Amino acid sequence: MLLRRVRGLSAPWTTDWILRKHRFTNAYRAADRVSQYLIRNVIYDGSQIAEEVAFRILLFKLFNKIETWELLVAKLGVPTWARFNARRYADVLSKARGLGVVIYSAAYIMPSGSSAFGASEKHRNHLALIEYMMRDRLTTHLDRARSLAAVYELLRSYPTLGPFLAFQLAIDLNYSTIIDFDEGSFVVPGPGARDGIAKCFVDRGGLSEAEIIKVMADRQQQEFEERGLVFEPLGGRPLKLIDCQNLFCEVDKYARVRHPEVSGHSGRTRIKQIFKARPQSITLWFPPKWGINDRVAAQVAAIAQ
Repeated sequence: MLLRRVRGLSAPWTTDWILRKHRFTNAYRAADRVSQYLIRNVIYDGSQIAEEVAFRILLFKLFNKIETWELLVAKLGVPTWARFNARRYADVLSKARGLGVVIYSAAYIMPSGSSAFGASEKHRNHLALIEYMMRDRLTTHLDRARSLAAVYELLRSYPTLGPFLAFQLAIDLNYSTIIDFDEGSFVVPGPGARDGIAKCFVDRGGLSEAEIIKVMADRQQQEFEERGLVFEPLGGRPLKLIDCQNLFCEVDKYARVRHPEVSGHSGRTRIKQIFKARPQSITLWFPPKWGINDRVAAQVAAIAQ
């Protein structure tokens, strides 16, 4: 579906009515709209000084909403740690909220942070968290990290960052040039992935949920071939652990509609978000260090009109 959309082919891109009606993420996390914006417009557009890159990633991801980033840029200029003033940023967001603007994405459930930072408005606490992390010399700690797991543990040590969000931030930081660890080295299953795994396996054979995700990643090509499934890796890059984690989450969502009789841990029975194709053209662009951008462009160009 993704490559057909990027190629500019008209909808529908699938005959599956569930996929056509509801919003799902792409097989590759980095190919999703918000991740694509983060990579192209936040991480690699601007100063590549480590502190500035880390600050931009934190600011974007704690709200995880393109429109919120663009609001801050419009009102205050391109965000920089060197000129960061938490009160000014908070005032812009408070005014927007007062006008009915939604400043947070619905993708993550963000804790309020009031117990750690004391503000009544959630966004003020999150701006205080960013300031706290940066003043704690986050990038120095990241430079000393020797694994993706160590990055995750570092992020978990900060107030309000639970397992799911800490792992997501670790992956986002790993898109940049600040750190460069193998996405196949570490994974933390989120709530949706745990639900998806529960719906796929009656018996995990003694494997943990993280181990199940690793088996899926390790055996992907073999399983595609045995089942006669055609899957063309983006630029030749196989699915990584973060991608497989996300896919289990999407399986959970899909099964809520297709197999409502099968319950996961959460008991959720419907998909809230409806898919609406955006009119803007899509151009895929990934971290240059992956070395796949030219190959992805060739893949897209090879798709028949």
